Amino acid sequence: MKKELHPENYRLVVFEDLNNGFRILTRSTAVTEDTTKWEDGNEYPLIKVHVSSASHPFFTGEEKILDIEGRVDKFKARTAAAQEAKERRVNAAKKQAKRKATKKEESKVDA
Repeated sequence: MKKELHPENYRLVVFEDLNNGFRILTRSTAVTEDTTKWEDGNEYPLIKVHVSSASHPFFTGEEKILDIEGRVDKFKARTAAAQEAKERRVNAAKKQAKRKATKKEESKVDA
């Protein structure tokens, strides 16, 4: 086998799901500053995750939307604002076209 093939910092780490508090002790090379005490009384590095097998819909059989930052609401608001802006531009163009048509008719009557 090749020497120095595997990383040096491969160690026991606790992964914690922020959605439901599920924790698992496994090995990883992930870097973190946080630590936590495990059931055996030892302290291990802590990696916080938003989704794990305990909260992912594929594994739980539940369908739920994880919209932590309100992305869906932001998208809907942008879409509504874009639609309103489009309607304002169309109405302004129609008014301008009417004014031009009225000016042409007035100029024909004057001539």
